[in-house]
Amino acid sequence: MARFNLYDEEFFPSPWQHTWRTFKQSHIAMTGLILLIFFSLTAVIGPFLAPYDPVEQNTNSLLVPPAWFDSGTIAHLFGTDAVGRDMLSRVIYGCQVTFGISILLVIIAMIVGVSLGAVAGMTKGVRSSILNHLLDSLMAIPTLLIAIVIVAMLGTGLVNSMWAITLALIPQFVHGTRDFVRDEMKKEYVLAARLDGAGKSFLFFQSILPNMIELLVVQATFALSTALLDITALGFLGLGAQPPLPELGVMLSAGLEVAYIAPWNLAIPGICIFLMVLAVNLVGDGLRSAVRKRMSS
Repeated sequence: MARFNLYDEEFFPSPWQHTWRTFKQSHIAMTGLILLIFFSLTAVIGPFLAPYDPVEQNTNSLLVPPAWFDSGTIAHLFGTDAVGRDMLSRVIYGCQVTFGISILLVIIAMIVGVSLGAVAGMTKGVRSSILNHLLDSLMAIPTLLIAIVIVAMLGTGLVNSMWAITLALIPQFVHGTRDFVRDEMKKEYVLAARLDGAGKSFLFFQSILPNMIELLVVQATFALSTALLDITALGFLGLGAQPPLPELGVMLSAGLEVAYIAPWNLAIPGICIFLMVLAVNLVGDGLRSAVRKRMSS
């Protein structure tokens, strides 16, 4: 039985609710979201479910095929590598290392980039001009190239590659935040707050930042895709994570050496990287399309 309502009230969804309604109408974007949730859960609880130690070698089980091969065994569902390590366990831990570190780097880059972008957007004069031209120059250089140059100066290793990728991602957030803040500073609600005596920090945190959350979420998804590709590329080139650490780029490099006799060593981490990047890009495209439709409506 329907409840009686004396007042005929209309429901107006919040910007987030409107964005989510538009986002979930796209089946492709929802597929990407499901994949992204799967990789997130794998990174969090996967290591507790891994059947073997990812760095444990077993000379009695060298290059065992996956379970779906005739000579495979259910004991090693994804087979083993050239030194007898279980591929399923290494892929699970590799998702944790690659995906988890990428999220951490994006968060750090976003915090630093948004802070610098807010300063660049609210200031004028020589300092703002120098910072803007420097950012425009850095944006023209691929992030992987910047990361390789930084790693060449700092040295190889996972920690140095993390610093390099973070520094390479920061200009993207600075550029997006600077442009957004400049546009918002010209709007009436910001001018009204300034006339009331609000300072720059109050304006940013209370007025501008809440309105750019959606932009940051969309930007973070594309930065996450870039971080995933960069960290795996550096690991593949031997500039990032080093063996025997179960990182997907390192596993891809090791699988290349036995690709002809054990193609699963190359295919499994490669498919995992592909699906991970695909999921992030699908979610990013869906969010960007949803935000664009909300802003145009």
